[in-house]
Amino acid sequence: MTDETGPWLVVGLGNPGRQYAHNRHNVGFMVADLLADRVGGRFGRHKRAMAEAAQGRLGFGGPKLVLMKPLTYMNLSGGPVAGLAQFHKVSPGRVIAVHDELDIDYGQLRVKCGGGEGGHNGLRSMSKSLGTKDYVRVRFGIGRPPGRQDPADYVLSDFSPVERKELDFLVDRAADVVESVVTLGVEPTQNRYHGG
Repeated sequence: MTDETGPWLVVGLGNPGRQYAHNRHNVGFMVADLLADRVGGRFGRHKRAMAEAAQGRLGFGGPKLVLMKPLTYMNLSGGPVAGLAQFHKVSPGRVIAVHDELDIDYGQLRVKCGGGEGGHNGLRSMSKSLGTKDYVRVRFGIGRPPGRQDPADYVLSDFSPVERKELDFLVDRAADVVESVVTLGVEPTQNRYHGG
């Protein structure tokens, strides 16, 4: 059972450090930054978790969001997520992970609760540390690497000039999807956003 009044924990997955800031793998950080702007929150180092965190409400008196960007590398994200969830007493059903997704074309956004991790190290670490896969994922499609490029190199490279033309719009749309999950739920959000 989820607590219907407590905060939501929105986890932007990525790697810390300026050299990774514009990588495909860091799109979760980009969405978290935009959401912080929207709710008037400012990221600061959290005392209890290896993470930057920000807080705010969706609208006046609306649901409380705790936004986080783990300061560990992607494959160790779960520890800080579990730590912050425990600190704020957030159940896994109110945790939303925003992450890049190789198996979805660029420009597509998908929402799901639970299921596999699709080889994503950040999700794998979260599932292990939370002790469950039953949290919400906002999946930001980045598509498959061209030719024979190694997927590991592809996710750690920057978006192409063509992709960057649409990137701000898509990050904005992904933030809308997160807000929709919080205010409406997963299924209504799927119905609204899975068309395009």
